[in-house]
Amino acid sequence: MRYTVRVSTVRVIGRIWMPSVMGATTYTLTEGDVGNARSATGRITRESVQRWVDSHAGDFAEITDFAASIEDGADTVEIPWADEESELVFGDCMYGDED
Repeated sequence: MRYTVRVSTVRVIGRIWMPSVMGATTYTLTEGDVGNARSATGRITRESVQRWVDSHAGDFAEITDFAASIEDGADTVEIPWADEESELVFGDCMYGDED
C-alpha cells in the first residue's frame, strides 16, 4: 500500500531582527493556514499568500521575497520567487557552503 502526503510550504528570505542579516526559513502550512492564505474570492494568489506571510513571519524584520507550493484541493498552486536571484539567496542561507 502506498500513501501520498501533500504538504503546503512557503519558503521565505529576508532580514531577521537581530543581528540584522539575511535569513531564510520554510513554513509548513496547516489546512487552516491555507484557508487564511486565500483571497477574498477564495483563490490562492501571490498577493493573498503575501498577506499571509506578512502576518505570520514574525521572525523577519523585513521580507525580501518568497516562493510557495500550496495544496488546494486536487490542485497544487506554485508561486515562484519574484526575483530569480532569491532562490540562490535561499539556498545560501539554508545550506551555506555545503560541497
